[in-house]
Amino acid sequence: MSASIVVEASHSTLTAPRQRFVQCASPAGLHRMAYTEWGDPANPRVLLCVHGLTRSGRDFDQVAEAFASDYRVVCPDVVGRGLSDWLADSRYYGVPQYVADMVTLIARLNVESVDWFGTSMGGLIGMVLGGMRHTPIRKLLLNDVGPHIEPVALERIRSYLGKPARFASLDEGIRQAAALAASFGQLTDEEWASINAPLLHERDGAWTFRYDPGIAAPFAAATDEQNAAAEAFLWHSFASIATPVLVVRGESSDLLSRATVAQMVEKGQAVSSVEVPNAGHAPAFLDGEQIAVARRFFLENEARGA
Repeated sequence: MSASIVVEASHSTLTAPRQRFVQCASPAGLHRMAYTEWGDPANPRVLLCVHGLTRSGRDFDQVAEAFASDYRVVCPDVVGRGLSDWLADSRYYGVPQYVADMVTLIARLNVESVDWFGTSMGGLIGMVLGGMRHTPIRKLLLNDVGPHIEPVALERIRSYLGKPARFASLDEGIRQAAALAASFGQLTDEEWASINAPLLHERDGAWTFRYDPGIAAPFAAATDEQNAAAEAFLWHSFASIATPVLVVRGESSDLLSRATVAQMVEKGQAVSSVEVPNAGHAPAFLDGEQIAVARRFFLENEARGA
């Protein structure tokens, strides 16, 4: 009886999230990046889950629970989001800073390699890191993102990014966040609450989004020429990735087109793809069928002894 209690307690501890922080640097100074950790902290096998533009690492709670018995699952809040600090200078919000922060995080975790699950912006960060020489990424799942982003999606993002928003209650904020993320798919009220509540906090008598409005500054300032150069760089990085890549596309995504997915499969070295029905940008990976897609990619070959 007592042994059973010890086992159950141990399992509960390993499947419960642990909140951690790591200190990172930008040209403007130091900042803390928050991350949630699941699973055995001594497990050398790490799954790093990185979220989208205005989201948080808590988007991956269901993924983390599903993988915690196989991985040490680490879900950071990219700087300027969630529980992480805001940068002292908003000009540094961008993929180069985010890649540097993730390298610092991986060093903190004290592992030689990681598997990477990146949604939207998190996929772009993984794409750049994955294309670098001596990359620590062993496998890379890109959730509804590629080197080319459709202009209609950029305009949609510009329409809300960084705009002031105040809500009378947490529930109102959750509903607004759900409206902005409606293309995630057909989520229940409980699912929306689970992933959107961490995006909000109460301040000065109202509820607001946690993310720094300053993340919009570099986004808004980018010229067509800069965007074209960034896309060319992303294609170069993507073509340099030698490790297995799975591109996941939401069936009705306005950000990642089928044509771009086809180009990625053609230009990449070890790329496969799958399309998720009843989802746009980006599949939320809250239900069993979507999580099974990730499990097959990250674990199936190992289970077969390949």
